[in-house]
Amino acid sequence: MSNDLTIEFLRRKKLAELQKKLIAEKFKEKTQEKKINVEEELNKVFVGRAWEVFQAAQSQYPELTKKIGEWLAQLINEGKIKESISGEQLLLFFRRLGLNVRLKTEIRVLESGELKSLSEKLRGKLK
Repeated sequence: MSNDLTIEFLRRKKLAELQKKLIAEKFKEKTQEKKINVEEELNKVFVGRAWEVFQAAQSQYPELTKKIGEWLAQLINEGKIKESISGEQLLLFFRRLGLNVRLKTEIRVLESGELKSLSEKLRGKLK
């Protein structure tokens, strides 16, 4: 009789372990399905030079920009951000967070149908 109780106890214990494993696997699958593709989500709302600003921020502040990108993607996915985000708005957002993102700035002049940098234009006048 005690053998029967021991066997029954072991069966129930094994069944409980299998149920826990099954629940853990289902939870893991759900979290993988819900994992958001940051780039796709950001692409839905970024317009103009927003990607240029975001990439400049990534090169200067990689860890913070990754977290901010994930946070923005989550808000977009949840529907809390619906409007488009321009480069100017994104730059202002980063600056308000205390991240002084520096962008490559170049002044170009249209002369005779071609774009020339300001330095090229001045060199041409000096010759």
